[in-house]
Amino acid sequence: MSADSNPAIEQVRAWVDQARRIVVLTGAGISTDSGIPDFRGPQGVWTRNPAAEKLSTIQNYLADPEVRRAAWQARLNNSVWQARPNAGHQALVTLERRGKLHALITQNIDELHQMAGNAPDKVIEVHGTVRRVMCWSCGRRAPIEEALARVRAGEADPACPECGGIQKSDTISFGQALVPEVIERAMQVAAEADLFIAIGSTLQVFPVAGAVPVAKRAGARVVIINNQPTGMDDEADALLPGAIGQILPAILG
Repeated sequence: MSADSNPAIEQVRAWVDQARRIVVLTGAGISTDSGIPDFRGPQGVWTRNPAAEKLSTIQNYLADPEVRRAAWQARLNNSVWQARPNAGHQALVTLERRGKLHALITQNIDELHQMAGNAPDKVIEVHGTVRRVMCWSCGRRAPIEEALARVRAGEADPACPECGGIQKSDTISFGQALVPEVIERAMQVAAEADLFIAIGSTLQVFPVAGAVPVAKRAGARVVIINNQPTGMDDEADALLPGAIGQILPAILG
């Protein structure tokens, strides 16, 4: 059965047409078609290489120069630099152009939503962005290419050019606090939704996954699109398992 002939697809498409304030939450699954592997899936980065998770733990990163050197090499070779938005990302741009996208909460750090054409002020990046570097000591931020150029030139662990502090990508690592204002905004827009669509997320990482019950309690219909069960399936009014790059254009176009 094609996506267009699936009765559930037709039902969700009708909900999209009726909705006025659609809030979308995206996880790693929307970017796999762009060549960026997810973390916890069957072929995920941490599933295949549990040691890689150590590079994403802030305590290890700050304490161990070897971890930082390995992390900089991983950033240098990150698949995100070659990635381009796919059909799923483009469908969300179409939704915005229809005037229905209230906000786009993303757990992703790849900025593919902005590259596809979603307005930056619509995108709420709860885990930051890999395309920026930040200093742990003074808080200086800059395009990450500045630091990557130094790594290519031979610096294994480029320090902050202003204060000499430890630099990392401007992303939220394990053990690092989320930005309260960002999470507050995510929960606020979830409470304002009349339709909430969660895409490509296991919905197991809190507090972000909590946006689903927040939207539900506020009266929104909840749609979950993922290729495997999620931690919030019981909250869903519709579950759409399958290929995100096919489902999203079918329901949002």
